[in-house]
Amino acid sequence: MGSTTTSAPGEDAAVTAEPFRRAIAGRRGETRASVAWGRATYWPLTIAALAFLFAYTFQVIGDLVGVWSIVCSAVVALTWVMFITDYLVRLSLSSPKRRWVRAHLFDVLVVILPTLRPVRLLGAFTRLASFSKSVGSSLRAQMLIYGAGVALLLIWQASLAVLSAERHAPGASITSFGNAVWWAFCTITTVGYGDFTPITVQGRVVAVLLMICGVVLVGLITATFASWVLERVTRGHEDQLPATRADIERVLAALPAPVSDGSDPQKRG
Repeated sequence: MGSTTTSAPGEDAAVTAEPFRRAIAGRRGETRASVAWGRATYWPLTIAALAFLFAYTFQVIGDLVGVWSIVCSAVVALTWVMFITDYLVRLSLSSPKRRWVRAHLFDVLVVILPTLRPVRLLGAFTRLASFSKSVGSSLRAQMLIYGAGVALLLIWQASLAVLSAERHAPGASITSFGNAVWWAFCTITTVGYGDFTPITVQGRVVAVLLMICGVVLVGLITATFASWVLERVTRGHEDQLPATRADIERVLAALPAPVSDGSDPQKRG
């Protein structure tokens, strides 16, 4: 008797998703070499992003001078070089390069704006977390992680940036990290009590960017919550849900092929 082998559901899902991942990678201008490079450098760059966050925090909060200031500045500069090198290497390995550049605009922002580098930590967290439920639940979980994580990172980074710009300015009200964090929370939630306001150009630029990001994050969290409520309401009524294109394609693939009798329909009759 022949033996039958069964595979775990996770293995079947991985095998089924592999062609889809390759197709998406091709649309993003990725090649096998660029994908391999990205996998090899993902965790080193994530650790570098964490080191940047710690170094920048110590440098601003401690208002460092002397040797420690040089050490923190060196760490920040080293992470900058690492991210620039990673971007250039991935660009050289991609094909076509224009498509890759268009699909990786956020990587350009990470290279230009060092404060965005800790966002990689959120991607690492979603990789470590297990999302074994439905696709919708997994997507919502990742969106919530990114939404909450980005909000906290923005508050932290904006607090450091505005404190660095305002601390030594004459007549400034944001002169301590506690005041900067309170100001960042009020600004990102679009409350704006007005008890602490930036007076320097750099501080006001940080405020404008934080306001814009706050509006976007509020919309993201609201949409995610609405999607969760919709799923709860429609639970038990799956037969009334509209079919997606993927559902239709699976049904068509399962249908038997039409059998032809060899006759020409136009000659009948």
